[in-house]
Amino acid sequence: MRLRSVTLQNYRNIALARLELTGERQFFSGANGQGKTNLLEAVGMLTALRSFRTADSKLLIAHGQAEAGLAFKIDHEVQGDTTVRITLRGDGKEVCVDQNRVARLGDYLGQFPTVVFSSQDLQLVRGAPGARRRWLDLTLAAMDRSYLLALQTYHRALAERNALLKAGGNMAELAAFEQAMAPAAVALIERRKADLAALGIMLTDSYARIADAPEPVEFLYASDCGEDSPDAFRALMRDNRERDLRMRTTLRGPHRDDFEFIVQGVSAKDFASEGQQRLLVIALRLAQADWFEKRSGVKPILLADDVVGELDPCRRERFWSAIGPEIQVMATSTEVPNGIGAEWRIFRVEKGKFD
Repeated sequence: MRLRSVTLQNYRNIALARLELTGERQFFSGANGQGKTNLLEAVGMLTALRSFRTADSKLLIAHGQAEAGLAFKIDHEVQGDTTVRITLRGDGKEVCVDQNRVARLGDYLGQFPTVVFSSQDLQLVRGAPGARRRWLDLTLAAMDRSYLLALQTYHRALAERNALLKAGGNMAELAAFEQAMAPAAVALIERRKADLAALGIMLTDSYARIADAPEPVEFLYASDCGEDSPDAFRALMRDNRERDLRMRTTLRGPHRDDFEFIVQGVSAKDFASEGQQRLLVIALRLAQADWFEKRSGVKPILLADDVVGELDPCRRERFWSAIGPEIQVMATSTEVPNGIGAEWRIFRVEKGKFD
């Protein structure tokens, strides 16, 4: 997939911008706060209609404006020349693909993959489980409609069960929500287990492409409950009702799952150097790109937000070499780093304008 043009209106600090993107490499330089990351964020919306920085779409609309507009012209391996238009309003989004309005998110997912490399990715190794679950859910749901459905079903039932726990509901009412949660919970656990194993193989390969020396790396999936049947999950919920009522929340289930990065058999969070951790999260994003291409048949666009400047020249060169020449890359930094050659088109960004 290649992005040929982007038009943004009233998107964060970008009042109006139209960019024609020739070639496969674009670099955006400028001081902080000028709009570089806003552009990549907008392009990243193509994948799942979500920002990689906030869950609140209202924050994406320029201050004082009623709506924001995003339009993309794309050369697509499957669909040919395609236009995607996204309108953001305070009460929701409207999406059109070639003038056809998209009614359901599940019908849209998986068509336009992008992968964001961010300096904040280190929190996937160092941070709390919630960030890792969010990355995993977004990655799997972007390519698997059944996963998205199970995720939505589980979290709706979880929210209703938690509301009932806060209200001091009775056992029969709790059992009704557990009935809906159980099949979805088992589906999430099964898919996470299988897909993390497949992603782990890709992580090993991508890490080897950029690391100083080959090292064994893998994911360790830590399921909170690990129940392998709806009946077993319902039994777990039943056994925990008294405790959940005391705490007024659901304490067990896939919403508390986690996974860990392992390097040379030990926890990367606790034992890997900062350099190893940085390479791990870059390798993770490369593996995600490989995963998206394998599942969709579409080459994703890579969005590198201020990450190449944090690599030494040798690792930076290995990073660029790990990306095939047919993959489109849009990168940002405050300054254009060494190694950016004639194959790159360079834009200067200032106050939401691109020159």
